Amino acid sequence: MIFYFTGTGNSLWVAKQLKETFDEPLIAIADELKRGEKVLKYNVRTDEKIFFVYPVHSWGPAVLVTRFIERLALEGYEGQPVYSVSTCGDECGHTDKLLRKALHKQGLILKAAYSVIMPNNYILLPGFTVDSKEIEEGKLENAPQQMKRIIAAIQQELTDKRDTLYHTGSMPGIKSYGVYPLFAHAAIGRNSFRVTEACISCGLCERICPTSTISLKEGKPVWKNTCVQCVACIHRCPVRAIEYGKETVKKGRYHHPEIK
Repeated sequence: MIFYFTGTGNSLWVAKQLKETFDEPLIAIADELKRGEKVLKYNVRTDEKIFFVYPVHSWGPAVLVTRFIERLALEGYEGQPVYSVSTCGDECGHTDKLLRKALHKQGLILKAAYSVIMPNNYILLPGFTVDSKEIEEGKLENAPQQMKRIIAAIQQELTDKRDTLYHTGSMPGIKSYGVYPLFAHAAIGRNSFRVTEACISCGLCERICPTSTISLKEGKPVWKNTCVQCVACIHRCPVRAIEYGKETVKKGRYHHPEIK
């Protein structure tokens, strides 16, 4: 089975590539969490491969992914291979080690971790913005080849391709064990989203929000303090009516062109 979480569509695109090859069902982590069950149970076949596909947020796993794993119970699990395939703008730090630790607490063993470089989409802080159009197009053009190499490694049961199929980057310890905890505990929940007069009250932001943070009031979105900064709403607004304070006013927007 393929457990996936996506904001702007990068990870969903990756999950679909895995599904085409391994014919495992796609399971949306955000939808499963909305069920509100304390324990999320799934039956595992003896011949099954288990994938976790998700974006790297501030050099660590997207927060909803670790929340999901904390409630996860795989019935019939007897050491079937578990894989992590994360998407990142440039580098992942020790995201793989953080996920490995979360899985270990649930009695699951991570066999291998891979990453796919995709267009940047985090724009909520100074110094962070989307890629130029040229870089964005280059990353999207290279992504299918990255996936072919990852799929081949999984099929051949290779586990020694970390340097080429997982992008650690510079100073991973500082980023994953220093910056990521600050992001996960300080940034999550708080937000400065606002809507402009350009809003057409289409309700898309409310429908795609993975945490039900957004609701419509008199046809306009309002945000609760349960945001996990997946940035889906701000990037997928069809009329660019959502801003994050003043920080995003002059920044670009992005969502994967194949994900509607």
